[in-house]
Amino acid sequence: MTNTYTAIIQEDGDWWIGWIEEIPGVNCQEKTREELLKTLKITLEEALEFNRQDAINAAIGNYQIEKIAV
Repeated sequence: MTNTYTAIIQEDGDWWIGWIEEIPGVNCQEKTREELLKTLKITLEEALEFNRQDAINAAIGNYQIEKIAV
């Protein structure tokens, strides 16, 4: 399953800055637009995995995992 996220990017002086609209805390800066998009993707993947593990670790005792499509 592939999810799509929205990157907000802009040039700021000598840097490109950007963040992922749907996931707070996923933001990066790089010297080029291409580097920024690559770094945002890597950072988003890491954040999603961290959030996934954090959610599982918060469960105590017997729990279930359900997929929800939006």
